Amino acid sequence: MLIALAMLLGSITADDIMKRVADNQDRAQTERHNYIYDQHVRVDVRYKSGKLGAEEIADYTVTPSPKSVDRKRTRFHGRYLKKGSYAEVDAQPKDEGGINGLLAGSFRDSGFDKESKDGLDKEFFPLTTEEQKDLRFELIGEQEIAGRKAFRIRFGPKKPHDITWAGEALIDEEDFQPASVYTRLSRKLPLAVRTLLGTDVPGLGFNVHYRRLDKDIWFPDSFGTEFRLKAVFFIDRTITVSLENKNFKRTTAESQITYDQPH
Repeated sequence: MLIALAMLLGSITADDIMKRVADNQDRAQTERHNYIYDQHVRVDVRYKSGKLGAEEIADYTVTPSPKSVDRKRTRFHGRYLKKGSYAEVDAQPKDEGGINGLLAGSFRDSGFDKESKDGLDKEFFPLTTEEQKDLRFELIGEQEIAGRKAFRIRFGPKKPHDITWAGEALIDEEDFQPASVYTRLSRKLPLAVRTLLGTDVPGLGFNVHYRRLDKDIWFPDSFGTEFRLKAVFFIDRTITVSLENKNFKRTTAESQITYDQPH
């Protein structure tokens, strides 16, 4: 009620909210470093016609180390179109997948950053102090998500001609942590760039959902993106990537709590 009144009176702004989110995210990145978890990744690569060219499914265990995080693969299965039929493998292929396999493997690893505190590429999440500095924010309303109230925040680049992320975020009103983030490129790649590189990525964007493990501890538990890649004048593929984090275990000596992922 107080939050709604503050919004009505204009005493809380998008910048106020996102400043608190940034402070929390800076702390949360360190806290996430205390968790071991399982990660499930799936990548599909399809031709313009919709026919499947490659599919990769991989499971990992992600564990913190003193200065980064480590990811160990525990399962892999790939399926690749080759001469009209599908070849299936249970080990990462070297060349059986051709260009489709190379694309699948590249995007399977694209969201992982061993230097980040939670193993997820920080460039995907424009929420920390450093990442917010070039963005503008607008408070556009409230929404309920998973039974909790959240602010709806729209964001985009401060400079209209910058090519960066734009989209919406749902910010939990109690913890000032992101519950969901949707992004897309703020504008298309310039024609000169597309012509020079022979590359375009129409539809590039992603959805990230966060899970509340404990008070003030939220963790990105799912990530998804689908876009069309047109490159080097002869590649035209639709690529779908989905990632799920689950089975969180705290590594501190005081607590060995397992947070089961609901299904």
